[in-house]
Amino acid sequence: MKTILTSLVLLVLTASLTATAADSNEFAKVYTTKGDFDSVRDSLVTAVEGRGLKINHINHISEMLDRTGKDLGVTTQVYLNAEQIEFCSAVLSRKMMTADPTNIIACPYSIAVYNLPAKPDTIYVVYRIPPPVKDKTSKAIFGDVEKLLNDIIQEGISLAM
Repeated sequence: MKTILTSLVLLVLTASLTATAADSNEFAKVYTTKGDFDSVRDSLVTAVEGRGLKINHINHISEMLDRTGKDLGVTTQVYLNAEQIEFCSAVLSRKMMTADPTNIIACPYSIAVYNLPAKPDTIYVVYRIPPPVKDKTSKAIFGDVEKLLNDIIQEGISLAM
């Protein structure tokens, strides 16, 4: 019963999310939601760790750009906040690399979360779409990876609401 209720809640919340492909490229899928950057980021971390996955690193992208911008004499602020969460799934990564050792390039997985100075209440959550491959085994595993990323993002956004 709890599983059915959780599924229904996630379905309703997912319907309220806006998921759009990024206009500027074909390698990213972008979700948007309204809210607080820290809450969404923390909920994404919870969704990753709740699946027993270890976060390798959190890259503080906006801080890096602000710091290096000063060194370069650039004052334009790209992001208000931007972080990238890197993690891996031992199960999926092993399958992915067993299918084709060059699939190593698709690991670790990452989800970025950011907001923009002009729209501080709009939080963007984005992941890199796995590469197109011809090998059927790799293609199936990349489908599993993309499902994992989508599920984590949908759960993370719903937890932040």
